[in-house]
Amino acid sequence: MLDLTELSFYGSEFDRAAHLRSKFNNTKIESIAKNLIIWRGKILIDQNNFGLVYLSSTHPLIKHSNVPPIFLGQVDKFNYFAHDISNWNPEDLPDNIKPSFIDQTSQSHPDLPFYQNFNDLRFIMTQLSDMEAGLASTAKALFSWHNNNTFCSKCGNETVSTQSGWQRDCNKCNTSQYPRTDPVVIMLITQGNKILLGRSPQWPEKMYSCLAGFIEPGETMEAAVAREVKEETNIDISHVNYVISQPWAFPSSLMLGCMAKAITREITIDQNELEDAQWVSKDVLLKAYAGYDVGVTPARPGTIAEFLIQNWVKGTLTHKK
Repeated sequence: MLDLTELSFYGSEFDRAAHLRSKFNNTKIESIAKNLIIWRGKILIDQNNFGLVYLSSTHPLIKHSNVPPIFLGQVDKFNYFAHDISNWNPEDLPDNIKPSFIDQTSQSHPDLPFYQNFNDLRFIMTQLSDMEAGLASTAKALFSWHNNNTFCSKCGNETVSTQSGWQRDCNKCNTSQYPRTDPVVIMLITQGNKILLGRSPQWPEKMYSCLAGFIEPGETMEAAVAREVKEETNIDISHVNYVISQPWAFPSSLMLGCMAKAITREITIDQNELEDAQWVSKDVLLKAYAGYDVGVTPARPGTIAEFLIQNWVKGTLTHKK
């Protein structure tokens, strides 16, 4: 039995209530609504209980937003909205923050208590409940889509948000745009008691993970798995099985977790894609999970890569017959 408890964004089942999107389209938010806040892709979190902060509809922070809100859906009949206040410029924000794999900095707003801060969703995703992780990732993905689609792809005219943030319309050529999700295959490649793991140069030291890549137009999931493994490591595979999926709002992917068997062993990496790749045994991974320095650190908790690796180590993930 697969252990789903550690897979972030998987178990969220809030009601998206699509039939209400036209009702709430660009209208005044109802007073009893629950409003979560995003600033430059970061989520407003209560540091005391590591849950989302929900502001009242009359809170001054909501009035500072210069973009339309997004209706996310309903939980227990309450309506949930997301607001983006990225136009706020903190006075104490350092101008020399270096790009990193995960942004561990947090920002506080003067109109909020000191324990309510904006945090990177990657950094805090495992601390949120399934429902709140789903709400936050949906809001983050949608605002990212809006930021990148302010102009019509057909005529170049500026578009406007409609359907409570789930659509953008061009009033010049009447073209509508909808949020996109990009399918990505991520695969656990096995050979006996070893799996194939790779690392990118920008990752934390010693971190290794499953190979992954975008599905191309006209390509099946199975073909994408074989192509990506071949391109990145020159390994040939067979017996591709689908395992599980994970929405990944960084910025807008659906990770399709797969498993396959290797039929060759010698690795030749594509240095444009990977810094290294190697076969890692179950014994080595067990020691890594136990805290020993074995030169390999598995993928981060909450990710689908870590889910695949850990369940394979436990013996709960095996090839279908």
